[in-house]
Amino acid sequence: MAYDRLTCPRCGETVKAYRNPVPTVDIIIETAGGIVLIERKNEPLGWALPGGFVDYGETLETAAIREAREETSLEIRNLRLLGCYSDPARDLRQHTISTVFIATADGLPQAADDAAAVAVIPLDQLPVELCFDHRKILDDYLLTIGRFPADRP
Repeated sequence: MAYDRLTCPRCGETVKAYRNPVPTVDIIIETAGGIVLIERKNEPLGWALPGGFVDYGETLETAAIREAREETSLEIRNLRLLGCYSDPARDLRQHTISTVFIATADGLPQAADDAAAVAVIPLDQLPVELCFDHRKILDDYLLTIGRFPADRP
């Protein structure tokens, strides 16, 4: 079976199959005391920003709100764009493009859905090792808010 061709279910014609990056969202949740991180239940294991795949028919903003609620049990607000991250190697499972948002929340986060644990980490104690490209994202965030990452002057 050729993976670069598909059969149209309506007419039976062979059409070219396109491999496209998969859209995802990640959310930097600012809360009293620092940034919310989750410990992932699934591969790749480790600490990461809350986030996930955008569902078909869902806006990026709606996906960010849903993923934050599903993984941290927090209702986020003041959603604003940090940037987009598209390195094909950012997720070794497949090529993803992440739209990263910054948001605020009150309350105590609780791990749910794909999160095995959740923690609020002070900005000066952010871990160096994070899943995907999340450390780069957090370094960009720190520069955006006028703080320098620990390994930069």
